[in-house]
Amino acid sequence: QVQLVESGGGLVQAGGSLRLSCTASGRTFSSYGLGWFRQAPGKEREFVASIAWDGGSTYYVDVVKGRFTISRDNAKNTVYLQMNSLKPEDTAVYYCAARRYRSGSYYNWDYWGKGTLVTVSS
Repeated sequence: QVQLVESGGGLVQAGGSLRLSCTASGRTFSSYGLGWFRQAPGKEREFVASIAWDGGSTYYVDVVKGRFTISRDNAKNTVYLQMNSLKPEDTAVYYCAARRYRSGSYYNWDYWGKGTLVTVSS
């Protein structure tokens, strides 16, 4: 079992930056791929970024490429999302998620945090 707690959300002006953090419980943090998703008002939850269990690869949705960076610190059981050049359309609740990596494959995104709100004003 993994429990995830996000932090770092808030109100920021367009063009500004925020860094989200997600701290996980459990002793096998390094066995999980980690990701960030977001849900804007009235929209479905969407994938934002993910990072491999070993930090060796990262993936981003096209609209955040070049602006957002995902990273992880396994010693601190924490994954980060650095968000730069924020736009009003980035306004959403951001969720951290984890999926177990085993024998060369990932399981589903089975573990979720409760989310942190990011509001970008124009």
